[in-house]
Amino acid sequence: MTGMRTALRALAVTAAALLAATALSPTAQARPEPRAPEGFVALRSVDPTIIQEMRYTTAHTFMGERVDGYRQPVCILTRPAARALHLAQKRLLRQGYALKVYDCYRPQRAVDHFVRWAKDLDDQSMKGEFYPLVDKSRLFEDGYIAEKSGHSRGSTVDLSLVKLPALPSRPYRPGERLTPCFAPKDERFPDNSVDMGTGYDCFDTLSHTDDPRIQGAQRANRQFLKGTLTEVGFVNLPEEWWHFTFKPELFPDTYFDFPVDRRSVGRR
Repeated sequence: MTGMRTALRALAVTAAALLAATALSPTAQARPEPRAPEGFVALRSVDPTIIQEMRYTTAHTFMGERVDGYRQPVCILTRPAARALHLAQKRLLRQGYALKVYDCYRPQRAVDHFVRWAKDLDDQSMKGEFYPLVDKSRLFEDGYIAEKSGHSRGSTVDLSLVKLPALPSRPYRPGERLTPCFAPKDERFPDNSVDMGTGYDCFDTLSHTDDPRIQGAQRANRQFLKGTLTEVGFVNLPEEWWHFTFKPELFPDTYFDFPVDRRSVGRR
């Protein structure tokens, strides 16, 4: 029995030593989060007057939940894109308007989250607002969801216009009644931006910037936004009135995955 006890004690000591070695090994340590490279900034450090309503940090998304990688409601962009928005904002303020951003840099892990959600055909909790007329099985085919996004390169932004003085927007309450994103403005989810004919992230052809069914003040608002941003170097995605990319892109071929967090850009 003494020999057995000695053997068991030796095994225990060996196991403890192995566990300690594993805990101390570099591969066992949690890897630090990647940070943004030089060239990225927090938009607020360039222009604090631009309104930020970072939707993907909330449950008011087409998935009904916060998106992976969005740690804090902060807009991060490449410096040239942020400076161009600052120039557009100065022009708009003189006319009684302000920009409002919904999404800026988007980490690849967030895009991966979109893809997983799109493949889960049983999860349609937000269909009533964001894609009432679109069969979820067609989201990839129709181009609403893709495995890569220009947002991940850092020079693309989703935004709208707000007439000043800006009224507050109430927060979304999970479980509240959903209204189609293309319903009249006074019926759909309240947003303090001007009427663009649809809400943000509306999966419908009515979101195409130049859809001929959008007329009057709604069309004028879209053209005002597009014209203002085009003058400072942005290019609109024709399928989404809110989607603009600054050209030339600082990182045209790189898809980043650092989290949306103030620490990702430090004091920049």
